[in-house]
Amino acid sequence: MKLNVALVETSETARAVPAWVRKALADSGIELVLRGCENRADLQAHASECDVVWIWGSRVLTADRLDVLTKCGAILRSGSGTDNVPVAAATEHGMLVANTPGAVALEVADHAIALLLSIARQIAAQDRLMRSGVWEFHRENNRWHLRGSVLGFIGFGRIAELVAQRMKAFGVRMLAHDPWVAANHIMSQGAEPVEFGTLLSQSDFLTIHCPLTAATHHLIGEKEIQMMKAHAILINTSRGPIVDEDALIRALREKRIGGAGLDVFEHEPLPSTSPLLKLDNVVLTPHIAGYSDLFPESFWRYSVETLIALAKGYWPRAVVNPEVIPKWPLVRRHWSLEPEAHARCEEKTDPTSMVH
Repeated sequence: MKLNVALVETSETARAVPAWVRKALADSGIELVLRGCENRADLQAHASECDVVWIWGSRVLTADRLDVLTKCGAILRSGSGTDNVPVAAATEHGMLVANTPGAVALEVADHAIALLLSIARQIAAQDRLMRSGVWEFHRENNRWHLRGSVLGFIGFGRIAELVAQRMKAFGVRMLAHDPWVAANHIMSQGAEPVEFGTLLSQSDFLTIHCPLTAATHHLIGEKEIQMMKAHAILINTSRGPIVDEDALIRALREKRIGGAGLDVFEHEPLPSTSPLLKLDNVVLTPHIAGYSDLFPESFWRYSVETLIALAKGYWPRAVVNPEVIPKWPLVRRHWSLEPEAHARCEEKTDPTSMVH
């Protein structure tokens, strides 16, 4: 099946699509059109006749603009989060929404653990003390331990599974709350499915791995923080607005929870006036959890794989709205669950071989 794909990003990266990406798509009958779109008129002019609209972080696709995409049967959001895609409206329009969480899953999982360990083992705090001339091995380093502690997961998708696999070695007990994941699957990964309130009250460490939706906006607020243990550590590598940042700041200031490791924030970049920057019980990183030296390659390869799957008439590896009725026939196929399957490949590898 021949596909016309409109990449509607406006960044410099969008104008520097690797040659192998262009070739792999062309060899599969996919015509790639690069058109930076910033509004409804741009979409109508440049993407209305395309079968697939491809975006990254752009917020040009809004529910009230989808009607101009008269031929669009699929939206590809390269990356994990789809809070910049009107998924419900796309479903109503018969547009499949695909993303590429596998491109960042391993890195985000590792980063969540790194933030947790940085606080629990007081790496950042001890580093600051040493740089200020303080050598006191017992100071700030006797508040947490890992073995026998309880690690709680808010959301139990692929990234959470990867965190759980790695954290087993630390001897933690794991709890998870995810109404969309079967209890037996959660148990198969070594975690215990529990109600949300139980998760909050029993966890020593709490890590967020759910998408940002209307239902999860400020999922962690004043009420939820009050239910947490006084020494609890909150980790967020998902989306900033899942946490009520003002409520979190108050709790951290008043030492009502032990600390937080944050890679995402309600407003990004984090304003220079944010109180978070002055708190010593927080470790902050600038939304970099998904990045590593493998990211550029993984980013492109998972995106190419998704587009080729659509061109070959397959459901992609990751579909956000599986309930959609597609505009063209698609066949379901088995996909490997392991992101490692895409680890470091040479550019000479034929990307079409990723779709069987």
